[in-house]
Amino acid sequence: MTYLLALDQGTSSSRSIVFDADGAIVAMAQQEITQIYPHPGWVEHDPLEIWRTQLATAREVLQKAGISARQVRAVGITNQRETTVVWNRATGQPIYNAIVWQDRRAEPSCVALRERGMAPTIRQKTGLLVDAYFSGTKLQWILDHVPGARAQAANGELAFGTVDSWLMWQLTGGAVHATDVSNAARTMLFNVHSNTWDAELMQALDIPTAMMPRVLPSAAHFGEVLPALLGHALPIGGVAGDQQSALFGQACFSAGMAKNTYGTGCFMLMHTGENFHTSTNGLITTSAAQIAPTVGTGVSSLPPEGARSGLGRPGAATQHATPQFALEGSVFVGGAVVQWLRDGLGAIRSSAEVQALAETVPDSGGVMLVPAFTGLGAPYWNPEARGTITGLTRGSTTAHIARAALESIAFQSAALLQAMARDAQQAGAAAVTELRVDGGACINDLLMQFQADLLGIAVVRPVVTETTALGAAYLAGLSCGLYPSTEALSQLWKAERRFEPRISAAQAQEKMQRWEHAVRQATAL
Repeated sequence: MTYLLALDQGTSSSRSIVFDADGAIVAMAQQEITQIYPHPGWVEHDPLEIWRTQLATAREVLQKAGISARQVRAVGITNQRETTVVWNRATGQPIYNAIVWQDRRAEPSCVALRERGMAPTIRQKTGLLVDAYFSGTKLQWILDHVPGARAQAANGELAFGTVDSWLMWQLTGGAVHATDVSNAARTMLFNVHSNTWDAELMQALDIPTAMMPRVLPSAAHFGEVLPALLGHALPIGGVAGDQQSALFGQACFSAGMAKNTYGTGCFMLMHTGENFHTSTNGLITTSAAQIAPTVGTGVSSLPPEGARSGLGRPGAATQHATPQFALEGSVFVGGAVVQWLRDGLGAIRSSAEVQALAETVPDSGGVMLVPAFTGLGAPYWNPEARGTITGLTRGSTTAHIARAALESIAFQSAALLQAMARDAQQAGAAAVTELRVDGGACINDLLMQFQADLLGIAVVRPVVTETTALGAAYLAGLSCGLYPSTEALSQLWKAERRFEPRISAAQAQEKMQRWEHAVRQATAL
């Protein structure tokens, strides 16, 4: 048997999953990582803990699977995006904790960029809004606040990377300093049209070019894991940020295909092919996972001397892929609304009870719940909005509120897809004909059926819902020649259940109008 090892380094845990050649899960291992909150709005991780837990789960999952590293064909890496690490090239030690994507400390730098009129340039070159969410201003903060960091960086002594780069450096013993296009695209420093670090943006944030990793396609030969770590030298063949990896794992390879991940929040991505389209409907444009032209041919993407021969030079990439793009929107509170029902309202004892409670009533009885606990994300972008419950009557019960809470996840996701549809129409792009779903909340049949009703298209749940890790495994499998093409991967993707719309378009529109009315009330507070 041939296996693929996926390393899935997330915000709350490090996981490793072994897949067989058919994309089925053989074994999984997971360890939580510590969340560090030095000040309000600041979120950090210990980079060495990230590395230790990731390595430990990789070793554990091989044992659980009952296989040796020699039976693993290739390794894929997927990771929390935007989280920023800076380390010393000579010692391999981080000079500061990893600044996590949720961290807001760099907002003053973003204000300064906006005041300098940089926002349109950044949007055109990167597809991103100027926001502290992205890596560039996090990196700038570290250089400005760690004593001696700027001088060291200017001398070429420091390396920057997102979590994928940090893991590859460790896995290869410092031989590889690289990232892929999907992670580079989340830094606010990367030109997604040319797939290179952008000199103007680097200068605007005062980032020395010597710090930057080499950027490769998402499926490419990045380097090899040291034999001593897992018992055998393994090629690293796939790397992608978590949401682009999930898009790939859902076999959404062409324009018009879309996926939605139902987690604590919801992340929806729609592939737009080679079409870079700046959203006018509250979404961002990002690079999708890309495949090297020599994938499967055995041609290495990195010279043997690796990072120490100057792979940090911006724009220096051994292989280029045709840029591929996606529109992306995020919902701040998705499955977290169920946690609120449990912990805040006390309506349920466990999250698993929510569907049964909601099904005790035929509908929400006119109750609408807008879970704007931390404001509203795309397509509304209103940080001042607050959670509201409207439509209460004397006959309203906790069951109606539970149903309204579940429906709020679908309403917010429907608003995202409608925004994507408007952007696609304006760009003359293909329309979405079905929505592929993953994440913890997608197992809720009531939610998935209501989602299909609102969208008027099929909602499709795959057999394997661990699509983030699966995407990394697929990319690695393409790189090493296990899979001949994305067409072969499309054949492996299997639907577990299709949810077809059961109401008319007019009924769905009426429900969405009621939702938008409730949103207006939440934003008028």
